[in-house]
Amino acid sequence: MILQKYFLRSALAAAVVAVLSPQLALAAPWTRGFVVREYGFAFRYGGRAGIAETAPAADCARGSSVHFNDEGEMRKALERQPWRTKEEIDYIVAPPGIEQARLPTYVRFYVWGRAVSYRGWRKGIETYINPFAAQDPGQPQVVSRISDGLDLDGNSKTGGFINPDGERGIDNALYRAWGCDAPFRNPATGTLDLRENTQMQEGLYTVVIRISGTENPMNDDDAVVEIGYSPDKIVRDARANVAADYSYRIVKGEQYTKLKAKIVDGSVETEQVDRLHAPRIGWFPDQMGDADFHKGRLRLKIDADGRAASGFVGGYRNWLDLLAENTFAQTGAEQGIRDHEDAVGLYYALKRNADGIPDPRTGKYTGISMAYRIKAVPAHVVDPPRPAVVRRTEADNRRTRGFEMVKATMLKAVSTRIVQAVPLGTGEGQFPAMERTIHDLPSKDFFLKNLDAPGKLDEKGNVIMPAPRLEPEKQVKNTGAATAVARADDDDIQ
Repeated sequence: MILQKYFLRSALAAAVVAVLSPQLALAAPWTRGFVVREYGFAFRYGGRAGIAETAPAADCARGSSVHFNDEGEMRKALERQPWRTKEEIDYIVAPPGIEQARLPTYVRFYVWGRAVSYRGWRKGIETYINPFAAQDPGQPQVVSRISDGLDLDGNSKTGGFINPDGERGIDNALYRAWGCDAPFRNPATGTLDLRENTQMQEGLYTVVIRISGTENPMNDDDAVVEIGYSPDKIVRDARANVAADYSYRIVKGEQYTKLKAKIVDGSVETEQVDRLHAPRIGWFPDQMGDADFHKGRLRLKIDADGRAASGFVGGYRNWLDLLAENTFAQTGAEQGIRDHEDAVGLYYALKRNADGIPDPRTGKYTGISMAYRIKAVPAHVVDPPRPAVVRRTEADNRRTRGFEMVKATMLKAVSTRIVQAVPLGTGEGQFPAMERTIHDLPSKDFFLKNLDAPGKLDEKGNVIMPAPRLEPEKQVKNTGAATAVARADDDDIQ
């Protein structure tokens, strides 16, 4: 009898251990890593399958932007400048003799680009450096009340959006401002949306996320989320999909943030922090850097098997930074003509919809609410033996210096309302690209004589740089950014 009771107690104890052992095993330190395979603006496309993205839909009642889309749209853009003659407009829209040029498509591209670069209230004002000096061309804006993103101010009555799950108070004013911009409308076909993810997957930059805790990967009240840049290029499989379970180092630098979080049934909600640093989207090296979200936070949903994660990281960003990153990745005209967007229209749309980061002096909003959408696959996110750094080549650095120079000039122009000249050597204003492209155009003399230009070429076709200003010696911080600001601080053009 005693032996029977012993075996019965042993069996019960074994059964209890068997039931509790999975829970005991889960209630232990754990870590999960992810590499981001899709990263872009959290814009919700409202069009139907099989219908052109430019067509009106639930998100964009007027359809998407068609700036510079054809000769008719180009003519509309040029007729807004009262100082242009009909002859000039006719020549620009259809350059005479263009069919005789060796590269007619490029000739039209650069002639149109030069023309739209100068749409100020008078001749000689470069449009993209001085967007305030041009007439607002109008930018179609989102009318839908449904949006992806996050509630950033904790107020369900602000923001004006509801997310697909019914949460009110979603703050995503960037979507309202830019959600109908042609190259960002519809992640499946939007040219810039596709480009930013293609470039990321082909090695321009890598975003990684690491989540850790002490209880359970699907339910943990005391979890930690890290988001940051990795110098390791994304690995893709034979079908060009982002491959899972590869290792990536994480850089704990200016694009890195560590956040407290809570996980409930696989839904990860982080704390909201004053500044959230994470990689920003881009398709050229000069766009890359810290997103610097104000009042930022992150939300992820992890699949039950842990094999995928999706969500958003967002906050308020300086809207002029956003404008510069989008406009000067190449040149304002180059992206505008190619992708049918107008940075002047984007400027006014941002200004109208700004809703955060109030200026302490004026009270005006300098920031706009926004989010990046995230889709990720499992990865091993590791701390390297030696601190890793952001991967940049000298060519990247040169390109970035030019970008920072143009950006600094634009910021000075907008903040002072004093018209600024194009920094030579940056390519802005399609100079000298137009001059070098139209050399065999029969009507080239008309354009060289009548179209504005940031500078002049010498007899050999080289840019004639202005003589350096003689200034008293002063101590400056010898960095690219400081140099850019100094060079952008040339004489104001009233």
